[in-house]
Amino acid sequence: MTLSAADRIEITDLIARHGHLMDAGELDRMDELFTDGIIYELSDFGLGELRGIPALRDAAIALGAGNPVGHHITNIIIADADGDSVRVQSKGIGIHADGTCRSVVYDDMVVRAAVGWRISYRKVSARRAALGA
Repeated sequence: MTLSAADRIEITDLIARHGHLMDAGELDRMDELFTDGIIYELSDFGLGELRGIPALRDAAIALGAGNPVGHHITNIIIADADGDSVRVQSKGIGIHADGTCRSVVYDDMVVRAAVGWRISYRKVSARRAALGA
């Protein structure tokens, strides 16, 4: 399936919006990012899978001040379009209040819903070594 330019813009905006909403603490707007049944895979951080928007919201609240103060999403690649689902990969840089930063890779499945594109699956993998080691 070939995505339209409008679809690509909407998907890119969706991925970028994640950082804006999370950094602003607008957890009541997660439905603008995720499907109700989102699977958010955090096994690389020892947290397993979070399922559903309420679980994501609860985890963010529980982490409190441990959340990054800045989520910066970069290097968005839209690939593997299949009907109304698309695989999207991106990188994230999280800046913490103490000035430390961390790098992650987001591997997303994005689906077309009645309200627009939404993330139905996200795997977050930590970048801990240079050159993919």
